[in-house]
Amino acid sequence: MEEYDKQHIRRAVQLATAALEAGDEPFGSILVADDGTVLAEDHNRVSGGDSTKHPEFELARWAATHLTETQRAAATLYTSGEHCPMCAAAHGWVGLGRIVYASSSAQLSSWLTELDVPAGPVRPLPIRDIVPGATVDGPDPDLADQIRDLHRRYHAGR
Repeated sequence: MEEYDKQHIRRAVQLATAALEAGDEPFGSILVADDGTVLAEDHNRVSGGDSTKHPEFELARWAATHLTETQRAAATLYTSGEHCPMCAAAHGWVGLGRIVYASSSAQLSSWLTELDVPAGPVRPLPIRDIVPGATVDGPDPDLADQIRDLHRRYHAGR
């Protein structure tokens, strides 16, 4: 992961922090064009009752509406956590390019087990199990403790 990537992944973590501060699960994502332009960003919004309001899914929808196929393929999605299967499928169907994540599904699963959080309704799988041809970079070991702390804080407050 290059320094260029790290600045964007840190922004995704800031968005995850904003989600936590808004009372939501700590996930954040940013979509960046191949020239470095930030196209869109979002954070989790599932606390309103719609469990599909993940930022990765929302950014895939945004890209499908606002970008050409070529622009989507050239874009990079930076995210605080590896895509869940729903978001990975959306990413694949929309044809987005590279994915860079701060923490993996395996890390999150381990942390949630340590926190005695019951398993969710969808099995966490690596992105490439859903989108075999995806270009994926992560996790970022420098951010693991920070991401873990966000999830600890979220679940401690429940």
